[in-house]
Formats: sequence, C-alpha cells, structure tokens
Amino acid sequence: MHGAIDLGARQSAARKQQERRAQGGGGASAGAAGGQYVVDVTDQTFNTEVVERSQSVPVLVDFWAEWCGPCKQLGPILEKLATEAAGKWILAKVDVDANPQLAAYMQQMGVQGIPFVAAVVAGQLLPFLNGAAPEPQVRQAIDQLFEALRKEGILPDAPEGEQPADALDAAGAPTADPVYQQAEDAIQRGDLDGAKAAFEAVLASAPGDAQAKQGLALVELSLRVRSLDAEGAVQEAAAKPGDVQAQISAADVEMVSGGPERAFDRLLTAVRGMAGDDRDAARKHLLSLFEILPPDDPRVAKARRSLQSALF
Repeated sequence: MHGAIDLGARQSAARKQQERRAQGGGGASAGAAGGQYVVDVTDQTFNTEVVERSQSVPVLVDFWAEWCGPCKQLGPILEKLATEAAGKWILAKVDVDANPQLAAYMQQMGVQGIPFVAAVVAGQLLPFLNGAAPEPQVRQAIDQLFEALRKEGILPDAPEGEQPADALDAAGAPTADPVYQQAEDAIQRGDLDGAKAAFEAVLASAPGDAQAKQGLALVELSLRVRSLDAEGAVQEAAAKPGDVQAQISAADVEMVSGGPERAFDRLLTAVRGMAGDDRDAARKHLLSLFEILPPDDPRVAKARRSLQSALF
C-alpha cells in the first residue's frame, strides 16, 4: 500500500536479538493493559507481539506517554474498541518514554508528536492516526481502514450476509450523519480545511452537537500549530509575557504536546494579568481549548473554576 513501511529489516534484526537473548537465558514478555486484546509492547517484544502477530491479525500500535493529556483521551477509546472487536484486531501499546528504540523509530517516520497510532498488517506499518479524536471518529476511521484493506485484498472479505463494519454503528444500526464521514475522510486525506468545513456544517444544523464541537476544536488547533515553530513559540512567550498572541501560540503548542494543564495555566495567568481586548482574547482562547477535552475532564472543571475566580 502507498505509505506503507516494510518492517522486514527490523524483523530480521529483532530475531537476531531474540536469539542472542535466548542463548543468554533471557526472554521477552508482554503484559496485558486491558484484557487479551490489548497488550503492552516494549523494545524487546515488538517483533513478537506486533510484527509476527500482524501476519495473522491486524495490530494497531498506540504510541503514548504518561505525561501526554491527549493520549489519556485516546487510549481508553482504543482499548474499548479493541475489546469490542474481540480479536478482529489487536491493540499494542507503546510507552515512548520507557522504550527509546521504538520512540526513535517513530521519529524516523517523521512523526512529531503523540498520541500516534500505526496499523501493522502482514508485516507492513501504515501511519494511521496522529492526535486525539472523539470516539465516533476513531471508530469510523478504524472501520474505514479495515474496509480499505479488504478491498485491496490484504484482509479477507466480510462473511457473506455480514455488512462491512463501517456500515454499522456499535448497536448494529446504520451510521449517522454523512457529514461526519466527510470530516473523517478529509482528516484521512490531510485536508484540515475540508474537515473544518464539514464540522461547521454539522454545527450549523445542530449547534449543540458536542462531538462536532470537539472535532472542530481539534482541527482548528491542528491548523493553528502546523505553521508554528514549537520551541520558538514557547521561547517567545517567555520573552514577551505581556504579548497575548505569544501566550496563545505557546498554549496551542503545549496543548498538542500533551500539556493541557500548562496551556490552561498560561492563559489563566494572561487573564489575571491583562486587561481590555487582550484579556478577552486570552479568555476566549481558553474557552476554545476546553472544547478539545471531554466536558467531564477534571482538568477542564478545575480550569473553569479558576477562570471564574479570575474574572469575578
């Protein structure tokens, strides 16, 4: 497939490492992170748990870290969907802080941040998702991925009489609003402007749609940061504490790098220390960042309380 990376060379090297460990009496192991369909993978077990296993069943690899806020949003969604799939695919979780070889390999692929999800099928790695997303979008993206693999003959067709997964929702009913499909298709193509327009179309007809609000907030954040120099933005904010735009840009960088608390605290400091239009700009941007996380996220609740105290 276009964009696939052949893991043969890595598999060969890993096999030699395993042979050396076996000669020395060592072994590799993997621990379950959420049942038999979710496994923790390390530098040592990646070959067995992912590359070799992918010859018989697709494996989605979730690259995450404990400090990464969006990872904590995406991880439980992936674990839930893996459990629902009941063995149709396996979720392998890689803590990038604890596994430097795999973290370096991810960076060699050009991946700049986490959460990042790759699909490994028949020994080939396919970059799949970069960044967090609401459950409906993640579910739909996975269904579309496997349907595309079936069409290319990489996965077997669905049994006769069984509808493709992407035609059904979790309850077995037809999938909802096709505009969500347009948004997800645009995201998969890298067309963030198209995804933004699709989510805006949903909100035009259903202004209270929480999933569309979250999707739009994530896309808008991605659009803002793609032209930023992350390190430079944070340095500029430190050098210009009274520049509201510098604080906003740094907060965006912190948000995508897994530091929502830092982003919230930065903008709360701006709200407390600024006045007039600058203060209002910081407040509005903080509210827009709240939309990226689930409304019941304790970090959002805490920041909302702090914002109320800063304003009144």
